[in-house]
Amino acid sequence: MLKRIFVLTILLLIVTTSFIKNHTKKLDEKIFTIKENINYLNSIKELVQLEYNYLSSPEKLLDLNNYYFDDKLKFTSRENIKIITNIDEINFNDLNYHEQ
Repeated sequence: MLKRIFVLTILLLIVTTSFIKNHTKKLDEKIFTIKENINYLNSIKELVQLEYNYLSSPEKLLDLNNYYFDDKLKFTSRENIKIITNIDEINFNDLNYHEQ
């Protein structure tokens, strides 16, 4: 009788250990997925914040224009900007390209 109780106790412990191990493995996978999502979102947030910080002020835009484009960018008013909804609306003959 004592042997049966001992064997049943061992089997019960093995089954519960297996159940607990599987459950913790699933939890670890969920935690890993959530951490990866958080890291991805943090990197996007940092990029957006960086873009906002560097491109939000007119002074910064002028500095970037001077640094990267050597004052090649020109000002245009809003009235001269056309909204293109289809690629066929672009007339490439009107564009002025300066080959270097």
